[in-house]
Amino acid sequence: MSDEKASAEQVPHVPVLLDEVLDALAPLESARILDGTFGAGGYSRALLEAGAEVIAIDRDPSVAPFVAALKADFPDRFTFVSGTFANLDELSDGPVDGIVLDIGVSSMQLDQAERGFSFMRDGPLDMRMSSEGPSAADLVNTLDEAELADLLFAFGEEKKSRRIAHGIVTARSTQPIGTTLELARLIEKTIGRKPGDNHPATRSFQALRIAVNAEFDELVEALFASERLLSEGGRLAVVTFHSLEDRIVKRFLAPEKSAPQQSRHLPSAEQIVSPWASVAKSRKAGASETSRNVRARSATLRAACRGTAPARELSFAGLGVPRSRGRA
Repeated sequence: MSDEKASAEQVPHVPVLLDEVLDALAPLESARILDGTFGAGGYSRALLEAGAEVIAIDRDPSVAPFVAALKADFPDRFTFVSGTFANLDELSDGPVDGIVLDIGVSSMQLDQAERGFSFMRDGPLDMRMSSEGPSAADLVNTLDEAELADLLFAFGEEKKSRRIAHGIVTARSTQPIGTTLELARLIEKTIGRKPGDNHPATRSFQALRIAVNAEFDELVEALFASERLLSEGGRLAVVTFHSLEDRIVKRFLAPEKSAPQQSRHLPSAEQIVSPWASVAKSRKAGASETSRNVRARSATLRAACRGTAPARELSFAGLGVPRSRGRA
């Protein structure tokens, strides 16, 4: 939806793995669930229709029409708080029974050319989810070549990052790169495109978006915040869309497996007690859903139930979080 004022009933974003998420958070009747990534409200609406009370969080101001629609339909059971999911334990008014996080950019944001997320639509090179702070254009036009290459490789797993960074630095010496199509065409010209392959700008746009919004840092902070907020028996469901995010969630939910190996020549390290009593096997969308919603093809759901061990201190150690000298 390109117009923020369009009817909230014209929902452009279909929540993926919806049935699986509802199952992971069950029982839902009278449960208090926090939706940390509200978006167009797909998960929130389904949770409310299942009888839950929902507290929703989002930092994107364009979600306002969807918030208003749910508030009108469920005035007594729906609450919205503006903010980032990294602070979800501070934004929640009291304890909750479950938390759902849908990580990444939504089709709603991709469809808004003026937001600058998509290389398929011409718009300003922005990519900010909150419309605050440095934009993608700021990174593209100010980072030095090595920093830019490092960013594209770390956050986008772009193997041709050095060639792309060199092409960008060369091009911007004439004039700044200001639009999505400018950058997409430059990347395609720099590294070429084989028939049938994904657009050559895909990984670079992903990397810039992640850096602009500090998405990996936000994800880690949200996971630890969930651990603090949920009490024994509380459920967590996280949907990710690429391997970097999924790796972080997988390692977070199994800290005993991601801990560094202890040398047999050193004193025994203290055994890690996981705060999660049970961790479900990861789930992917079935053929029926992927045929209806292409976005579901790359989605992975990981869910867990909170145990009795105390919440851990925030730490990036062992989670495999990519770092970059050029991160925003």
